[in-house]
Amino acid sequence: MTNRTRILLWTDTPGPYVEAINAAGLDARVAVEALPRAQQPSEAQMAETEVILGWGAPAGLLPRMPRLRWAQSLTAGVEGWLALPDLPEALLLTCARGTHTDSMPENILGGLFHITKGYAAIAEAQKESMWKRRIATPLNGKVLGILGLGAIGAEVARLASALRMEVIGTRRNPAPMAHVSEVLPPERTDEVLARADFVLLLLPSTAETDNFMNAARLAKMKPSAWLLNFGRGSAIVDADLIAAVTEKRIAGAILDVFRVEPLPASDPFWTTPGIMVLPHIGGMHPERDRVVAALFTDNLRRFLDGAALRELVDRRIGY
Repeated sequence: MTNRTRILLWTDTPGPYVEAINAAGLDARVAVEALPRAQQPSEAQMAETEVILGWGAPAGLLPRMPRLRWAQSLTAGVEGWLALPDLPEALLLTCARGTHTDSMPENILGGLFHITKGYAAIAEAQKESMWKRRIATPLNGKVLGILGLGAIGAEVARLASALRMEVIGTRRNPAPMAHVSEVLPPERTDEVLARADFVLLLLPSTAETDNFMNAARLAKMKPSAWLLNFGRGSAIVDADLIAAVTEKRIAGAILDVFRVEPLPASDPFWTTPGIMVLPHIGGMHPERDRVVAALFTDNLRRFLDGAALRELVDRRIGY
């Protein structure tokens, strides 16, 4: 037991991770402990843990874990980890990038259908037993602009192309991508904003993307265009978006992420006509832990064998 790598699963749902470790035949090489999210590691756990899987960590904890070598984040975004003033420089940090591709693209398509098909208004009319004919807007031929063409953006592009939409977008490395007619660098964002009927934000949280969609960039969008944010709430200047929607400078917005979550009841997003508030439903689904567990187990084998880890966070760029 003393030669086994000590792992701390700091989550309320450790079962899928334990099962994946056992199924991979790694249980003989590791010693696993589980800790509910609301509890803090014990002195013994802090002294012995070499690998931690969790949603984040409070300031002051990680420096008290002298044997800790690797942290696996349960989220794709790691801004909370990187904001720690005492994040150890030598600590390997990996994220759950790529584990939201089962659910988030479908929720994004749901947003597009909400905008163009009028199902919400039809449901309201049904409450009044009111037969009111409506003309749905086709997605065929519309332009979807994706800012942040990562794994999720690639899958959204594949699905959107099946609906005969044109997909354009930006990414740090503007190499050609399947199902995307034009991939541009971030410096050419304004071109995407000007052409798109729907602008989808899938941007990570970095210094460059903070307050990215401000009044100036919103002004580049078509008056008929919609903004959908499934990336990070910090990418939008809230007041600028509310003004743009209220003054009909853009058609509306669907928001799944916010600067403060849960969104306070007093926030004007709730009551602004043309803005739909989603309770951060984007990437979660019943089997998500099993998807993340597959990534973690693959990385655990690599870690034990001294190989390079997948989804390693580049602290310089922030994701």
